[in-house]
Amino acid sequence: MKLKKLKFKRSAITVILLLCLSISLFGCNNVSSSGDGKTIKLGVLEDRSGDFSLVGIQKYYAAKLAVEEINKNGGLLGKKVEMVAPDTQSDNNRYQEMAKRLILNDHVDAIMGAFSSASREAIRPIMEQNKMLYFYNNQYEGGVASKYTFNTGAIPDHQITPLIKEMIKKFGPKVYTIAADYNFGQISAKWVEKTVKENGGQIVNQEFIPLGVSQFSSTISRIKKAKPDVLVTLLVGQDQSSFYEQWAKSGDKSIPMASTVNMAQAYEHKRFAPPALANMYITATFMEELAEKYPSAKTFVDKFKKKFPKNKYVGMEAESEYTGIMLWAKAVKKAKTTKTDAVIKALESGISYDGPAGKVTIDPKTHHTVRNVYLVHTDSQQKLHIDKEWKAVKPDWLSKDMGVDLTKKPEFKQYTPLK
Repeated sequence: MKLKKLKFKRSAITVILLLCLSISLFGCNNVSSSGDGKTIKLGVLEDRSGDFSLVGIQKYYAAKLAVEEINKNGGLLGKKVEMVAPDTQSDNNRYQEMAKRLILNDHVDAIMGAFSSASREAIRPIMEQNKMLYFYNNQYEGGVASKYTFNTGAIPDHQITPLIKEMIKKFGPKVYTIAADYNFGQISAKWVEKTVKENGGQIVNQEFIPLGVSQFSSTISRIKKAKPDVLVTLLVGQDQSSFYEQWAKSGDKSIPMASTVNMAQAYEHKRFAPPALANMYITATFMEELAEKYPSAKTFVDKFKKKFPKNKYVGMEAESEYTGIMLWAKAVKKAKTTKTDAVIKALESGISYDGPAGKVTIDPKTHHTVRNVYLVHTDSQQKLHIDKEWKAVKPDWLSKDMGVDLTKKPEFKQYTPLK
């Protein structure tokens, strides 16, 4: 009798273990991940301290604003959205640690986060391994094709291609590039090189500056010697931003600068005294100054400043974070569930959100966004001038040139130009 009972217990335990294994292998992508079922949990990983906190704080505030507005309007699926947002401190090791904690301990339903491309690439494999819906709401060098990743910020299709065309047309074909020495700067520089060649221009030099470098006297000497028509700056972080004050003192002020990261992100035109950022041209999807011309931008900036009066600027990535969360919320409502596959399907239906930057639409094939883009430049006193607007710019390099269609073929890689 005891032997039979022991065999029965062993059989029951085996069945339970097999059932648990089956759930862990196949069930995690088909159930809502919120542990208590009382709230829908949204993970937010942004840098509220460290080298990238100037932008990370804006993104964190934008996430808080979006979640608060969603909850004021009834939440999602009859539940409140709960934001779980540890400070990632501009540390990629901490990004990985916090991403695992959000997924395994906090059981979040989706994750928004990362400023730098290095931070994104530190956690993207974790998202993919755990089949976690992930939004990278930030300007970046482009090329990510991942089933679980949606990119709502500006990419080279939006910024580098139109910017370089305009600069060559306006100032001449000789281009000098200085860029941060990691994947963002390296890949963005390849995009600059590609666009320069396609428009009959010439790269006279490229320099890659290690993160943490803050002295640029030798670089400035080389730029002056090369005498380019255009200086493209792809520098990131507080240390590298010191280039601009040094350039204003020792550089050739007649050479126009072109950038995809300055002013719209870390508001250097407000932080540095003229003429540090004078004669700079950028392409951006949002800036605080758009509020002077566009009512939707003014509404967003006004409520942002009212909610967070100590915040110093409302930039491009704040809008991307806010819009990313609103797109996710619309997809959850459409899917009528937080199940990852269902929400992805809803996002791939071409969902749009008409918000601070106008209409923003998810491109189903690439998981990037169709967006309006603005050409802006500063005068000698660093006052901004909006020169041009491109409506509904499509992020189609991945689909047209690389054949990416994530609705038909899941991928988990990053493509780069000029291989």
